[in-house]
Amino acid sequence: MPNKELDQTLVLIKPDALKNSLTGYVLSQLSEFHTGLRFAGVKIVHVTRMLAAEHYAEHVGKVFYDSLLEYITGNIHYPGAPEKQRVIAIVYQGPDAVRKLRDIAGPTNPHQARDTKPGCIRALGTVAPLKNAEGRIVGERMDNLIHASANDTDAEREIKLWFRPNDIPPAMQGYPTRESGDHFYFIGNRLLTTHEPGSVLIVAPGDIVWKSDLDALQQHFNGGKAGTTLESVVAKYLVNKFLEGKTST
Repeated sequence: MPNKELDQTLVLIKPDALKNSLTGYVLSQLSEFHTGLRFAGVKIVHVTRMLAAEHYAEHVGKVFYDSLLEYITGNIHYPGAPEKQRVIAIVYQGPDAVRKLRDIAGPTNPHQARDTKPGCIRALGTVAPLKNAEGRIVGERMDNLIHASANDTDAEREIKLWFRPNDIPPAMQGYPTRESGDHFYFIGNRLLTTHEPGSVLIVAPGDIVWKSDLDALQQHFNGGKAGTTLESVVAKYLVNKFLEGKTST
């Protein structure tokens, strides 16, 4: 029987919540007192374009996709201020984690949240119109303060996208890990096992990595069919690194 104490979900406190000084409010609403859940991992992330694109991959081609990337990377709420562009990424853990946090977060659309679940976190958000080059409204973007994983499958994918195993205490890791026996480097969307000038070390021998990530790295390097993109594995290793001129982020 699965250990329900290891149920996990990802929460992102987004740039609009940070700009409006709602961090304390959000954390209080998601506290162990209210949810019965506990922190398993927390980090402050300057979101790269690669990480943003992988997080929102399901929305590629939609009218609001580019705006979503600008939103989560902080370019909309903190234009020209990279020192302020960040999100707070949190892994919450405990029985029924996904459902509990989705319930407290509320509906994705802040207007719907105010109408159907007043008092939820997203009821404090806004809906921003999107305009084309001619100034005509073509869609909308939900500035809804936080992200919470929609289901257990999404939670696993998102936690592995944003967190390395060693960002989470070993006893609180909810997914299988493995020790790497190889070096893996990344440069210009290429995976290497030996260093080239300008390449970034992703994994070294002895590092503990998600088993699914190590499988994907080996498959990508050997030219096999991997179940996930190389960028979805690599993105978390490039978080908060200075990479200008070295690789695509």
